[in-house]
Amino acid sequence: MSEPLLSVTNLVQHFKVSRSYTVKAVNGVSFSINAGETYGLVGESGSGKTTIGRSIIRLYDPTGGEIIFNGKSIAGALDGDTRRMLRKDMQMIFQDPMSSLNPRKKIADIIGEGLDIHQLYSDVNERNKIIGDILQKVGLSAAHAERYPQQFSGGQRQRIGIARALVMNPKLIIADECISALDVSIQAQVVNLMKDIQDETGCAYLFIAHDLSMVKYISDRIGVLHKGYLVETGTTDEIFNDPRHPYTQSLLSAVPIANPHVEKNRRLIAYDGGAANYESATLRAISDTHFVLES
Repeated sequence: MSEPLLSVTNLVQHFKVSRSYTVKAVNGVSFSINAGETYGLVGESGSGKTTIGRSIIRLYDPTGGEIIFNGKSIAGALDGDTRRMLRKDMQMIFQDPMSSLNPRKKIADIIGEGLDIHQLYSDVNERNKIIGDILQKVGLSAAHAERYPQQFSGGQRQRIGIARALVMNPKLIIADECISALDVSIQAQVVNLMKDIQDETGCAYLFIAHDLSMVKYISDRIGVLHKGYLVETGTTDEIFNDPRHPYTQSLLSAVPIANPHVEKNRRLIAYDGGAANYESATLRAISDTHFVLES
């Protein structure tokens, strides 16, 4: 088997608030993503999903652990070549489609900023063509390049965020709850667009979300986070059909069922495990792709 595109080993991300208090956001998380694969990361609010994504792309400096991307270590200090590779081959789609777009810049300048920095075009005409093509790929018009972000709807802004990530032709895209602020119908359009783009370009996704139905639809493998710990990971079928960890079972029991007769008898599973229960946990292999962190 070929080496994974991204390999995260024992990732730790702590934030020191004061002399006596440190927020332990991520504690020893390990997973990998293969080229062309979608890895879903799910968990409740505050479980550390976004922090993991931002640590991987180096918006945060990891407190500890190892991150290997495209065969190079990106966890510590980055030299010039590694930094350029990271900025070109890994992109992020942010959760809020408005706050992540500069309201003072036109769409052409927002999408073309990466092209300008890495000098990925020979002249202005080629730059305009690249931007126009990527806008059409995400379902917008090339004429939209001269507009400002506030002239678009929420779904259109998210498409612009996707276009900004795709224009660099990255190998990995970190999608940080990129559909949570959208209407349900727009969510389906954006997720289908992401799947079509993946089929066309072969890029990999780290899909961060708390909507289990969307994660099930788009993901090849899934990791379940709870209070900064990765409690279970496996293929989509394994997680949804054979959940091993009580927290995963609790999450799945809360998913509504579109059948009134079944929904009436649905039983919620409560889980009150705390972070302290994981301090002495051990990792037990269930199969080659499915393991659970047991307390």
